[in-house]
Amino acid sequence: MRKQLDISAYLVVGPENTLERPVASIVAAAISVGFTTVQIRSKVASARELIDLVRQSARSIERLNPKVTLLVDDRLDVVLAARSMGVKVDGIHVGQSDIPVDICRKYLGDDSIIGLSARTVDLIEYVKTANVSAIDYFGAGPLHETATKPDCGLNENGVVIPQTLDELSELVKISAIPVVVGGGVKLVDIPALAATGVAGFFVVSAVAAAEDPYSAALELVKAWQICK
Repeated sequence: MRKQLDISAYLVVGPENTLERPVASIVAAAISVGFTTVQIRSKVASARELIDLVRQSARSIERLNPKVTLLVDDRLDVVLAARSMGVKVDGIHVGQSDIPVDICRKYLGDDSIIGLSARTVDLIEYVKTANVSAIDYFGAGPLHETATKPDCGLNENGVVIPQTLDELSELVKISAIPVVVGGGVKLVDIPALAATGVAGFFVVSAVAAAEDPYSAALELVKAWQICK
């Protein structure tokens, strides 16, 4: 799993993001046009609902492109439960205030994928002193203020501070692991993001809340491929 990780086009999705459309249909649309990683994330779904979403997404991946990486946000219990039910889940994505990376690695094993997210400026400081051998990629941002994760990028005064392209470029230069960027990313942002050297972009609303998720996902993938 870790050796074939591709985070160039990364979808984050849960039932609260899809305008009441099935999560599985959004996932299928995205991976059918070239999205390479899917993260199931929800703050409203129960554990059993999340397991079912993971199962449905895994089926779409197996049918359309088995190389796509499937992750779950934060919920180590969901990953372990899904795996015990025979569902292929590749790993987990956590934030700095979630379950520690070393605990995730202990329970998920050496071959699982673990991503860690934080504000870009915090990651810049983090990589200067931290051992990142247990982490497979960083999720940086936010690029813009975003309604899908209103607490993302808050400073000590509770104000969202978008991260600059220069900061992203600096993080890429000093990081030993790849960086994916999100937080309000839109089609128009892709060329500038690609120029920073990041490994990819992640989106929620740009695909999940689009009028036509298939077309929106296709445009994003094409734009990234042209820029890279």
